Amino acid sequence: MKKEKNRNSFSGSIGFVLAAAGSAVGLGNIWRFPYLAAKDGGGLFLLVYLILALTFGFTLLTTEVAIGRKTKQSPLTAYKQLSRKWGFLGVLACLVPVIILPYYCVIGGWVVKYFIAYLTGEGSRAAADGYFTGYITSQWQPLILMAVFLIAVAVIIYKGVNKGIEKSSRIIMPLLLLLVIGIAVFALTIKHTDGGTTRTGLEGFAVYVIPDIKGLTVKQFFTVLLDAMGQLFFSLSVAMGIMIAYGSYVRDDANLVKSINQIEIFDTAVAFLAGVMIIPGVYTFMGREGMGAQGPGLMFVSLPKVFDAMGRVGNLIGCLFFAMVLFAALTSAVSVMEAVVSSFMDHFHMSRTKATILEGLIALAGGIVVCLGYNVWYFEVSLPTGATAQILDILDYISNNCLMPIVAIGTCILAGWILKPKTIIDEVEKNGEKFNREKLYVVMIKYIAPVLLVVLLLKSLGVLTVI
Repeated sequence: MKKEKNRNSFSGSIGFVLAAAGSAVGLGNIWRFPYLAAKDGGGLFLLVYLILALTFGFTLLTTEVAIGRKTKQSPLTAYKQLSRKWGFLGVLACLVPVIILPYYCVIGGWVVKYFIAYLTGEGSRAAADGYFTGYITSQWQPLILMAVFLIAVAVIIYKGVNKGIEKSSRIIMPLLLLLVIGIAVFALTIKHTDGGTTRTGLEGFAVYVIPDIKGLTVKQFFTVLLDAMGQLFFSLSVAMGIMIAYGSYVRDDANLVKSINQIEIFDTAVAFLAGVMIIPGVYTFMGREGMGAQGPGLMFVSLPKVFDAMGRVGNLIGCLFFAMVLFAALTSAVSVMEAVVSSFMDHFHMSRTKATILEGLIALAGGIVVCLGYNVWYFEVSLPTGATAQILDILDYISNNCLMPIVAIGTCILAGWILKPKTIIDEVEKNGEKFNREKLYVVMIKYIAPVLLVVLLLKSLGVLTVI
């Protein structure tokens, strides 16, 4: 009990919501969501994603936050406290952010590079062919900027829950939201004429939001369904221990129902706006064929060319865009690191300072390996999905395609069948608030979510190829 009394907590619901939303609004929303929406029929993907966010995503988010608040423990120790036989799930949940943080900081360093380029008026150079490849294959600069980004994250974590995570979220998240809305509105106003053909941002917006179901087959629909479900892991930061860690800092008198609803709304709105920011611009200047880029190719190759095509205003828009991306990357990386640091503190009874230094060194070592994977240690392998991968891609595949679905499946079985849904429902309703989606939660956690997750895992492992 003494440990619980001394445990830090968010000062209020708004602090928790902003921190959790900051975790959810990361690179996955910005460079993966628009690509999937463009690939999977625009509005059809949006509709499926929204339905899943309100059912599947809501179920996992509620479960993890409730587990965190109930146990007042981080992921490494929370599962063991609920059931000794299920302690292994905590190890896997903690392993996910340990794997993610090194390569996330490497990408964070790439964002810093581009932000500096646009801030100093060098946006045209960033749009040149070979600029991105030349940068990531160079030996020293990526290492330095990765370390700079990691240090910034570590400083916030070192300052703790209130003075670090909550305070930074209260400053960064409003700025992030303003930039997202501003760039999204601008993207709708642009137009471009190429070879006698004029395309506008509003036309690109229509491509984004109007469902394209021509010739839709059952197989294609399942692909959309699984893409949207996989995206929810990124969008809501579930199955990686983060929401358990953040949930452990939520006060017992906080209204969990209201907070979870706010996180859902905030995240879904920003994910949607990420598409509004990117798809109309790419469509206007590069046409439909330009909308096939994803990941680093979209953010660091395609978009700089779009900004360059905008003329004088392009450098300013590029600067604001990469400032927004930097904010998003920072808040997400903070949450990833906190999941590990809080686990070290709870399991090994370390001070926050020692835990931050230890995880910082682990992430630094991993980040160096990832950076060198583009030059000195470059190699390629084929993943079960058929994709060609380097070190960063391998780490991403292990964490996101393998471990996260396994953690989510285990969490569903534990909450739905071992502890029973009532354990989570009682935690949510402990202050008298009504859990309006109780029946939906029970059906999802016991039956629908586990089945969908098993299908997703089998597809990720290359076992299920018919979908």
